[in-house]
Amino acid sequence: MIAVVLILIMKPAGPVSAAWSVTFKNPDPCALKGASVEFRCSYSYPETENVLKTSWYKGCMKDGHWKRVDLSVLPSYQNRSEYLGDQQHSCGLALHNLQDNDTGHYYFGLETDKYIRQSQDSVFLSVTELNVRVSPQRVRMGDNVKLECGMSCEPAPSTVWLKDTQPITNTEFQAQADDAGTYVCVVEGLESVNSHSVTLDVQYSPLNVSVEVTPPGLLAVGSSVNLTCSSAANPVADNYTWYRATASTSITQVGSGPVLSFPSMEESHNGVYVCQAGNHLGENNSTEVLLTVGRTDIYKSILIGIGVTVLLLLLLPLVIIWIWKHYRKSADTEEHSHDYENVSASHDYENVTTS
Repeated sequence: MIAVVLILIMKPAGPVSAAWSVTFKNPDPCALKGASVEFRCSYSYPETENVLKTSWYKGCMKDGHWKRVDLSVLPSYQNRSEYLGDQQHSCGLALHNLQDNDTGHYYFGLETDKYIRQSQDSVFLSVTELNVRVSPQRVRMGDNVKLECGMSCEPAPSTVWLKDTQPITNTEFQAQADDAGTYVCVVEGLESVNSHSVTLDVQYSPLNVSVEVTPPGLLAVGSSVNLTCSSAANPVADNYTWYRATASTSITQVGSGPVLSFPSMEESHNGVYVCQAGNHLGENNSTEVLLTVGRTDIYKSILIGIGVTVLLLLLLPLVIIWIWKHYRKSADTEEHSHDYENVSASHDYENVTTS
């Protein structure tokens, strides 16, 4: 039986085989890696034959020879190839989740009750990726940035840039601090297939410089206090300078480093403090922080005064309620007393009249 089949395959084309043909409607498709592609195909065969089986093959080199291998026996195509045709005249094929090695020649063939035939022409599939670039990749805040996305397929589809899953409307802009991050390009309407990511590094001098006082609140003589300076910067701030201004002196430098420590506060530490944070791109100042140091006995007096005020505010409503209740009780007693006298007088008048 095998010998017979081979003879039929090698049999020279005659009048019967002349009716056999395959037409590829998109012979050179181009598709993105990770996407899907469809081969649109139709075929014809002699009316005297009945189609038993249809197959798609991929051309590849094996042992130095060009061979056509049935997709159904290739493990890499399992669950990724889908026959869209029938056993009449349609022979479409869909390939899903395309990979780089899917690039190549694809052939269609069929088996009838008389012959096994394979197409001489093929579909050549090109699998490509989105080519993306951000230029320049490292900029200073305010510099111009351009995002570029393209692919080798023609016509190229419409693409969209995403940053943190959010679409970017402008692909050319002046970089700001919050523009730093990772970007990807996707085909519009096919967001599940995206390019490799590109990173934009935006460098800037310290921004939003602030000072935190620890512990917060009233400062007493002898207490320990830390002033901590922080900022947003790229690269991070590596130079901190502390300044103090008082009513009697000009601004003077009082320390360096991100933390200014006072192990034991004194009244001489009173003043306005400012932190200056910097990197190689520049420097910026924090908002002013006022430190006022007082003696413990003064603070105790202040606290006692505050406590007495709070106590009075709490007691005042109670006193008002007590006075109101006492007034109501007195008023009720007086009212009842007048009613009793009127009744007594009425009885006396009646008694006198009866006599």
